[in-house]
Amino acid sequence: MDTSLDQPPASGNHWLSFLVYLLAFLVGLPLNLLALVTFVGRLQRRPVAVDVLLLNLTLSDLLMLLFLPFRMVEAANSMRWPLPFAFCPLSGFLFFTTVYLTSLSLAAVSIERFLSVAYPLWYKTRPRPGQAGLVCVACWILAGAHCSLVYFMEYSGDSSRSQGRNGTCYLEFRKDQLAILLPVRLEMAVVLFGVPLLITSYCYSRLLCLLNQGVSRHRQRRVAGLVAATLLNFLICFGPLAMSHVVGYVQGRSVGWRSYAMLLSTLNTCVDPLVYYFSSSGFQTDVREQLRRLVGGWGFWNQKDSVTLKEKTDEEVRTQELSN
Repeated sequence: MDTSLDQPPASGNHWLSFLVYLLAFLVGLPLNLLALVTFVGRLQRRPVAVDVLLLNLTLSDLLMLLFLPFRMVEAANSMRWPLPFAFCPLSGFLFFTTVYLTSLSLAAVSIERFLSVAYPLWYKTRPRPGQAGLVCVACWILAGAHCSLVYFMEYSGDSSRSQGRNGTCYLEFRKDQLAILLPVRLEMAVVLFGVPLLITSYCYSRLLCLLNQGVSRHRQRRVAGLVAATLLNFLICFGPLAMSHVVGYVQGRSVGWRSYAMLLSTLNTCVDPLVYYFSSSGFQTDVREQLRRLVGGWGFWNQKDSVTLKEKTDEEVRTQELSN
């Protein structure tokens, strides 16, 4: 067995990685929590298939965000893994699963939106929310099955001792591991990125053609903005990572700029809630309502605290007057 290690991809500036992870966590977490509450409320009032898919996408983003602190610790430690080894494959598995789950979910959303416009009568007669739930389960299984490769790589052969000696997590691979890893990465780039991108591009291009007939200019601009934001999300957040798989397969190694591509994938958690907000006037209304409730509740508790403080102050004044 060839036990020589592949040179690890350049980690770049590990503080840059830390800052990007921190930014994604601080911005993405509140945005996705707000989106989660909004989608749950919408589904309670009127279940719609697209909302089921977007709720699944929001849960995926939240899962990535909850495990970003693991990567922050790694980046703060100069890309060495200081935590128990069991968290290493778990963190990698969840990170890559949520990345590819996003691309699959966006493709499913594009199909739903296309069908609702292209075949409105047929679409209304189908129990779409239940089918959307099954699609979500299928997406999780497909993405998770591919990304279980992380566990196979980390626990295969002598990799656990290698990880303990070099202190890295899913960065260094032996030549025999690369013989398995690189072809699977190439297949993931095609199946989990290329195919969803083609499906999304086709559905939204057909949707724009259909909406050019008898639809208000305002709605056309809104849908065009949604299409542009979704495709840019694909190309900017996921495209570089998929390209690193292709280039890595051709070169027979892990490319040095792969770490930067992963940072762009992380920023997707901040982009998704903004796409939701600007793509639907109904979603905008629901978000504003949730914010009003949040601000109103905050104002109520502040007012209650002020009244309590005033009563306490008045009581102290009366006590002081009686003592005098």
